[in-house]
Formats: sequence, C-alpha cells, structure tokens
Amino acid sequence: MLLGPKFQKENGNKLNGTFLPFLPGGREEKIETVFNIIKDNYVDPVNIDSIGDEAINEVLKNLDPHSSYLPPTDAKLLSEDLEGNYNGIGVEYRILNDTLLVTGVNKRGPAAKAGLKTGDRILAIGNVNIAGTEVTSKKIVELIRGRRGTAVKLMVQRFGWQGHKQITVLRDKITVSSIDIGYMISGDIGYIRISKFGARTDEDFVSELERLKKQGLKSLILDLRENGGGYLSAATALSDQFLGEKKLIVYTQGAHEPRTDYFATKEGKFEQGKLVVLIDENTASASEVVAGAVQDLDRGTIIGRRSFGKGLVQEQFNFGDGSALNLTVARYYTPSGRSIQKSYKEGANAYFEEVLNRHKNGELNSDRKHLMDSLYKKGKTYKTASGRLIYGGGGIMPDIYVPVDTAGYNDLYFALNAKGVLNDFLYNSLVKTTVPRSLDEFVKKFNLSKDQYRQLFLLADKRGVKYQPHLFKDAQRHIHADLKALLARYYFGEDGYYKVLNSDDTVISRSLAFLKQP
Repeated sequence: MLLGPKFQKENGNKLNGTFLPFLPGGREEKIETVFNIIKDNYVDPVNIDSIGDEAINEVLKNLDPHSSYLPPTDAKLLSEDLEGNYNGIGVEYRILNDTLLVTGVNKRGPAAKAGLKTGDRILAIGNVNIAGTEVTSKKIVELIRGRRGTAVKLMVQRFGWQGHKQITVLRDKITVSSIDIGYMISGDIGYIRISKFGARTDEDFVSELERLKKQGLKSLILDLRENGGGYLSAATALSDQFLGEKKLIVYTQGAHEPRTDYFATKEGKFEQGKLVVLIDENTASASEVVAGAVQDLDRGTIIGRRSFGKGLVQEQFNFGDGSALNLTVARYYTPSGRSIQKSYKEGANAYFEEVLNRHKNGELNSDRKHLMDSLYKKGKTYKTASGRLIYGGGGIMPDIYVPVDTAGYNDLYFALNAKGVLNDFLYNSLVKTTVPRSLDEFVKKFNLSKDQYRQLFLLADKRGVKYQPHLFKDAQRHIHADLKALLARYYFGEDGYYKVLNSDDTVISRSLAFLKQP
C-alpha cells in the first residue's frame, strides 16, 4: 500500500517525484569509495549497478518484508498498473506449456482492431521467439508495451489456420478499470468485484454503483478477495462511499510520520443499504483498510476468511534513473485503534509462507471459534462502534467465516491444470462444439457429455496425465466448473467468467442468504 511521494500526499498520492540526494561524508562516502575500489581493482569485470542493487536489497531485508527496491522496469510497470493506463495492445494472456495463450481481447483495443482473437497462440513478439522458451510474464509485458503509435509484430497460430500468420498491431493507450465486474446478482442485490486499488478505483466504483442503482440495487456485495492492495488514497476514497460524514476511516503513524487521520465526507454514494464485504487470505493492505473500517464502524458484515494481515504503509522515493525505493514509513490503524499487521519477526520467508501454513494447520477449513481461540488468545482486544469484540495483530477476522471447500481438489485436478489440459481441450474441442446463444442460458444448461470427458482424458493421456476413476469422481465438479467458466470467458468475456464462478461459490451463496434475511 503506497502513500506516494511526500510532497504529493495531498494531491492524489501518485508514484513520481521525490529524488534522493547523495549525502557526502561518513558511511555514505565510505560505501561509494568501496564501490569505486571494486570497479577499479577487482580481479574480474564487475557490474557495479547490479552490486549496488543487491546491496540495497540486503539493507532492506533487515527492515520489514514490504520495504523494497524496484529497478527501473519494475517501477514503471507498478506505476502503470496502479495508474490504470499504459501503451499496449489490449490483451489478456496466460503462459501455457511455453506458449502465450490469448485469454481475452479488449473489444475496443488495438489488438481487436488488428484481428487478434481469444484462443490465439502467440509464437513470437517482434524478433523474439516465445513458443518453447521459458519466457516470463515480465518479459512479455516489456515486449508488448511501448510508445503509442508504434507497431508490434505478432506471429500468431489459430485453430483452423494452415501454419501461422503475422499480425501487426499499433500500440495505443489502454485504460484498465480496477473493477473486474459489476452486476445485479439476485433481486435487488448488486455485486461489484475490485481487483486492486489504483488511481481510478473510486471513480470506477461510483460509475458501476450508479449503473446498478438504476437497475434497482438496494443491497451490495463488495468482493475484495484476492485484492492485494494499492493506493491508500483509493482505499480511503472507497470507504468514504459507505460511511457517514466525519467518521474516522483509518489513521497512519510512524516514527517520522505524525499521526494522520482520514475522515469520511458527506459525499458517500452508498451510506444506506445492506453491505457485505468479502475477504480471504489474499485480501491485503489497502483492501484491509476498507474491510477494517466497515467492520469497526458496524457499517456492514465481513464474510469469508481471515485476511492477509498487512498493516504497513510504504512511501515511494524515486531515483533519477527510473528506479525507486518503496520504504515503509508508517503503520495504519483501523477506527478502533487496532493494527492488523501480523508478525514478521521470523523473517520475510516465514512471513509470506504464513498463508501457506494456514492450509497445513487446518485453519482454512476450520470454524471461526477455533481460529479466535488459537490465533488471538494472547492478543489485545478491541470493540466495534456497537461494542462487538474484535482482534488485531493477525489480519481481519470475518464476522461470518466460510471455510475453504477442499473436497475434490486432488492430484488429478492439479495435474490437468499444470499440464494445460483443460485450456487445450477448451480451445481445441469445446469452442468448436459449444456455441451458447446467451449467457443466462449457458449458466443454466451447460453440461459435459460422457464422450466429451472421454476426449478430455484422451488428451490428458497424451500429456502424461492418467485417468483414475476414483480421483475423477471426486474432482469432476471442479473440472466441470473450470471448463464452464473458461468457456464463458471465451464467449462472454470477464462478465461471463465471474458470473459462472459466482454461481457455484459457497461464499457468494452464504452472502446472498445473509442479505435476504429479514
């Protein structure tokens, strides 16, 4: 979660400005001297810039898990992602079996205008071969993005083509909403899913909310699952939409940062009406600010699983070469005064593996009382505005806990995904035989025949995944759900994908049942 440069705290918290001066004398001068001695005298040629980066990273490791040094490319990509715009071609993709598979095409973007389609495989970008190589997502982004108006040549393979063809796409400005989807999920209940907190999040949310209000929205499910955070200013602006004037949303404080309080204004667009906020173990940082404010002030009900537990705020300091230092400068505290930051005394590896340990120790499929007894037994307690007991120091515990349904996620299921069998079956078989007339009809009637499952496992066998009847019986529900969601994305985009996923989501069904109570 980023504050942005100090001099821009009151102007949108953007990621630019704030240059670090060199301070002569003392340790700083000694470090510079060491680098010069190495450069001029070491036995082998040395990349001093690389050594400098490593030295910075070693220093930051001794601070906290979220202070980090960003090389120029990483700093640029982070800024573009949070600002919500960049110069590119407008596609979503997955790297599958060392091939770049196009999983979505922006209907108004340059790729669509050039003829690129969902399901296409990109074999090369410019002169760089993609297929059969261990290319990374970061490298692909670097190859695809560039100056507006410049051309990028893609070598494309498509089902039904003989061989492959070259498609030239002119890069253009791509504006990305942080709203994954918004729709009326049941009766007068609306659903909005937010993937990150960027510069446009509040604006995008209000636009979706107003659209759904015209369709009769009275209650709202706000889905912040898998939301890893973003700008603090975006989190406070979104919280403001739900809270009454002068309500404390959050406050920040650090050794060199005096306490700063963030209050709601009178401009909220959804201060009345039932509100449910969904969280899980990957809900972190800025998204925890929103969930914490809603819970502490009794504005809504938190449903799902315990959040990640990141209560630290980073400020970005930019160097002249495009690189940046994201330094933790403050902790944030929810309205009740609690910090939800989990411990990082055991080091960064243990800190990030804590979520994995929740799987191992049974937390993710256990009940809420057990969690409170074990996790918060020795911790400090707090109270919500109405006097309900809540806890700090380890993420946000939902008001209604919904365990993970692990049944059926077995070795066969994971092997089919790891080998790319489901995606290949979808694009090589299902899209040729299944052409839905409408999303609603598709959600209700889609099913796989025995023959289609037989074709699926013939393909799986070629990939080294053996059919095992007892494992298939357990995993069939999840295999079916995944293929249904992927096919919905192919024909109906992200709206179709999330509507299908939500139709078989226990957290969603629990939320709907709660909101429909009198």
